[in-house]
Amino acid sequence: MSDHGFNSMMSTQKTITVVITGAAGQIGYSLLPMVASGQVFGIDTIVNLHLLEIPQGLAMLEGAKMELLDCAYTTLNNIVCTTDPLIAFKDADVAFLVGGFPRRPGMLRKELIQINTKIFLSMGQAIEAVASNTIKVLVVANPANTNALVTLKQCTRVPNKNFCAMTRLDYNRASTQVALKLDTNVKNVKNVIIWGNHSATQYPDPTTDGYVEANDGTKTLLSSLLNDEEWLCNEFLSTVQQRGKAVMEARGNSSAMSAANAAADCVRTWLVTGTKPGETVAMAVYNDEGYYGVEKDLMYSFPCGCKDGDWVVKTGLNINMFGQEKIKASESELIDERTAALEILESVHLLQ
Repeated sequence: MSDHGFNSMMSTQKTITVVITGAAGQIGYSLLPMVASGQVFGIDTIVNLHLLEIPQGLAMLEGAKMELLDCAYTTLNNIVCTTDPLIAFKDADVAFLVGGFPRRPGMLRKELIQINTKIFLSMGQAIEAVASNTIKVLVVANPANTNALVTLKQCTRVPNKNFCAMTRLDYNRASTQVALKLDTNVKNVKNVIIWGNHSATQYPDPTTDGYVEANDGTKTLLSSLLNDEEWLCNEFLSTVQQRGKAVMEARGNSSAMSAANAAADCVRTWLVTGTKPGETVAMAVYNDEGYYGVEKDLMYSFPCGCKDGDWVVKTGLNINMFGQEKIKASESELIDERTAALEILESVHLLQ
């Protein structure tokens, strides 16, 4: 199929170029059909897919391309498989940065950051060189917040607000645990907050701004429904924070299906549907305003509302002492991660 294969028949539809890195990996493979089929960008948008892999994954990627073609998605136009970031990001409108170096047993988090900093340095440089200056970038690969910060730092043409690290998976996990606790459908649970890092220091917070919305529109605050402090501060907190580890132990692999679903959810809400007035979702965004006293120049997860492809942090919420301590703990971890990443960036720049 050429770039114009379907466009001539669907002239009223817009066309976008979407990059997925690490596309042959478990998360990428799960994400591909969601993006290609219209689940993310809608049936009125034609997608050109640019799929990036390391050389060792190229054969698997070609197999995934065959499957995508065999699915016969009417919203999928062209597929490019490559190992070259400059080809992958050429004129890209949206990017899912899924590919990264995974944490190995016994590996310190700092070591993981050092390896991934070099990877996301190259991703940012490619975006700066050839992508659309309006590209929107979601970083999925861990450590997602700091990988996103490294990527953002390479880009002078692209606004800082166009980068996001994924905490939607944590938001989905936390919302589901609340729904199970209250014996309600998860669609009724609104405005659960994820503060901070996509790590074990994150603070899932259902009671500061959360509520349950009934079918008739009636809203009941979660602070009045979840009056079990023991559950909130212990079981709920640890379940959400450690969910990825629990999935890994149960199935022997990472939570690829739910991560791909969360990536699709995040981009759909951010760029397509937006949020309803008063509703928020979790997004790790660039903190240039010092929201809630968190140090600037970090990618930090806040409650965000979305409209017209933009996000806004919801401000003015009252955080209790327990929450303030948790917010600071995650901030501290992100500062340490930033320091480790900057050491690598400085050494790379010195060598150049």
